[in-house]
Amino acid sequence: MITASQLRAARALAGMDQKTLAEKAGVSLPTIQRMEASQGNVRGVVDTLTKIVNALDAAGVELIGENMPSYGTGRGVRLKSPPGAAD
Repeated sequence: MITASQLRAARALAGMDQKTLAEKAGVSLPTIQRMEASQGNVRGVVDTLTKIVNALDAAGVELIGENMPSYGTGRGVRLKSPPGAAD
């Protein structure tokens, strides 16, 4: 799953605005806006999510799942759990 915060951060790392990501993913701008405005995990049609993830991947952004290792190279950012948070 991808979170709204993760989607916004990935887009920022790729240097894209919402419109550009929508165009590269082949989805509508309101879809990107809705996903980024949601709370927690992004919900949507699997095909749409796949298109967005693929567009970010093509732009050089690796999305890392919860408790998953990164297999990519290069610089990156990872959000840590707050101190004392249950895993």
